Amino acid sequence: MATKRSAEGEEPPVKKARIEPVLQTSQEDQECAVGITVYVSPDLPGFKCTVKQRYTDFLVNEILPTGEVLHLTEIGEKKSKRVKAQPVPESKSVATPKEPELEAEPKIEVESEVETKAEDLQGPEPNGANGAHNSGNITTTENVRSEVKNDNEVAAPDDVAISAENKQSVLTIFGENVTSKLMNLYSAVLKHPQRKARDHNTVKSEMIPDKSVRTDAHKVVRVAFNSKLQSETLQDEPGIIAIKVAPPKGASGARGERNPNGNNAKGQVGWNELGGQYLHFTLYKENKDTMEALSFIASQLKIPAKNFEFAGTKDRRGVTVQKVAVFRVRSGQIAGLNRMARGWRVGGFEYKKHGLALGDLLGNEFALTLRDLTVPGEEGLDLPARLELAKSAVSAAAESFETKGYLNYYGLQRFGSFSTGTHITGLKILQGDLQGAIDNILTYSRDLLPENVDRNGENNKIPTDDIIRADCIRLWREGRLNPAELRDRIPRRFSAESSIMQYLSKKDRKTGRLIQEADWQGALMTIQRGLRLMYVHAYQSLVWNMAAGKRWELYGDKVVEGDLVIVGEKDDRPVVQDEVDEAGEPIIRPSGEDAGIAEDSFTRARPVSKQEAESDKHTIFDIVLPQPGFDVLYPSNAIGDFYKEFMASEQGGGLDPYSMRRSWKDASMSGGYRKMMARPLQGVGWEVIPYGGMEEQLVGTDMDVIQKREREQGQTNGGVGREGVDGNGDVHMESLSEVAGAPAVGKDKLALVLRFQLGSSQYATMALRELTKGGALAYKPEFNTVR
Repeated sequence: MATKRSAEGEEPPVKKARIEPVLQTSQEDQECAVGITVYVSPDLPGFKCTVKQRYTDFLVNEILPTGEVLHLTEIGEKKSKRVKAQPVPESKSVATPKEPELEAEPKIEVESEVETKAEDLQGPEPNGANGAHNSGNITTTENVRSEVKNDNEVAAPDDVAISAENKQSVLTIFGENVTSKLMNLYSAVLKHPQRKARDHNTVKSEMIPDKSVRTDAHKVVRVAFNSKLQSETLQDEPGIIAIKVAPPKGASGARGERNPNGNNAKGQVGWNELGGQYLHFTLYKENKDTMEALSFIASQLKIPAKNFEFAGTKDRRGVTVQKVAVFRVRSGQIAGLNRMARGWRVGGFEYKKHGLALGDLLGNEFALTLRDLTVPGEEGLDLPARLELAKSAVSAAAESFETKGYLNYYGLQRFGSFSTGTHITGLKILQGDLQGAIDNILTYSRDLLPENVDRNGENNKIPTDDIIRADCIRLWREGRLNPAELRDRIPRRFSAESSIMQYLSKKDRKTGRLIQEADWQGALMTIQRGLRLMYVHAYQSLVWNMAAGKRWELYGDKVVEGDLVIVGEKDDRPVVQDEVDEAGEPIIRPSGEDAGIAEDSFTRARPVSKQEAESDKHTIFDIVLPQPGFDVLYPSNAIGDFYKEFMASEQGGGLDPYSMRRSWKDASMSGGYRKMMARPLQGVGWEVIPYGGMEEQLVGTDMDVIQKREREQGQTNGGVGREGVDGNGDVHMESLSEVAGAPAVGKDKLALVLRFQLGSSQYATMALRELTKGGALAYKPEFNTVR
């Protein structure tokens, strides 16, 4: 893919680009390509409609483990109530560190949360006129740095020695040389508490290739050194961990320069009194990715975006509400960002003793508006007759959907948005063709290059981001775009492409030669881990979809000998809890949802005996199918043979389901189990509504409810508005009156409003597919500027 570029100044050779063909494939063709082929009730008439014509037509609210549907009910925060402090029991476990209370931030009143001062959203003030604000004794940078050098040349005094157990943990991971440097650094921190974190040295570890060891290293650093030191894995030096002094968390949060001595501000409440060290809050977002919103919040708090925890990602094109947790951040720091928010809001703050993990939810509630509803036989009928005919068709479909369910397929979004899907990249990785995987990620269409896009022609509505992506990849391959320019130009949501190109472009500072242009694994390792694992998971999903369709074709809803069920689910034993695979991917819940808790208590399956198959002990909703991996059981019937046949085929990549271990851990998948069938957790609510135009909003969002309440109360909130999106995908504000409740002109169209609940990791698009018999066509978001 990448050829060496000259260091002597001559014109760099052009890298051979893989050009992505532009194929106008139908939604049905796309579904067939990834194994989505079967209907549970194929004889039931379907109907046609448009999904997500407006992004407010697709509302998703998480269902908490308690069964409560999560809603954003207020913007910002209410004044926190103190809870009686409880003594924290001592623990001998390394995983539960004994940490001091967080240094305080000034008490913040409710009104100030929305009107956060600009200075609190900027970096710390430099030493100068206001330098005394940071410390009573001003020390010059030159003196500090000379002291740092001396501090790191002496051994740590006995009175700052860490426990023998913790020191041994540090030694085991880092070795004597690095441990000695860390002890000296820790000593310097305690000796000079007023010194800024950036004035201390940074200690680098030796290469640690094992991801699990690096995870332990981060934990040990935090525990052993009482959170005075912090660690991070370097992106440009894979496997190397950098350990530096953690900035005190004072008035400016993560910047921590305003209260270096760590004295609690007057009236400040400690973590234990608040209720725990994890701040949980509700994130409401419109037409944004989960990580897009959280990355902005993280950038303002000066913390890594990976610090935020959530139970599952949500669709970009929609209005979604979900829980998020973050360790040791005060609610005021995040609530104050509402005034800067574009396309998202936060509220519902509470402190808890635990964070969130993938699968920590029962599922999701969907409120969907399906526009342009048409049913067979409506031609020539007037509106009342069409309305009755539509109600009859929807009623029959909803009844079948509730009772018979649908095949629990992985939806199209699992396989990426470009013609060379993520499952193809995953297959390349499993085949060991890492260069091919990178080529697949960096494909683009010539039709998307700026010179080929006619803004006044048929392709004038192509997303600007896609055009920029194609152009950046083209220019980089031709050697006309350096890493700095690439970072500035490529849209943030194409982080995988950006990370790969920047890594492969790294040069030796002395010679100017490329030093890692053929390090394919290193390039893939720069991709955020969740995204990186998505590629292999997509291949697993392809195989699962194919197997599910074959299983239904052979046996239908009949339970047969050799089918798999979860051990303990209907046995006379305790039910096995929900699981995640080694990548944190939700696998299954006994009640029918895929949910996850801990990797080390892996779900086990067993085959159904002939006697069980002939009894009524199990139904089709108990049957699971494996995602291929080295630690799963395959069905002991014809479906088990199908796994071998398909994976060995050209489409399956010539792989062996019984040989799934790889030398690279991220490509070595243990596998998992997923329920073959799914159905709504509760009933299906529906209504057929006449409407006039696309601008008419038929279902209110949580923000609509808040704004309506504020209007009724005669209140205004400058930080709250309704977002829209322009042709470039940029968010802009518009008043609610311009959107909701707009008068309809000639209500001659029909829309179906659906409300139902699905378990975690179940796809609403696949539920709609069964309901409509393929008639629910996805509206292309890039062709629409209406919210």
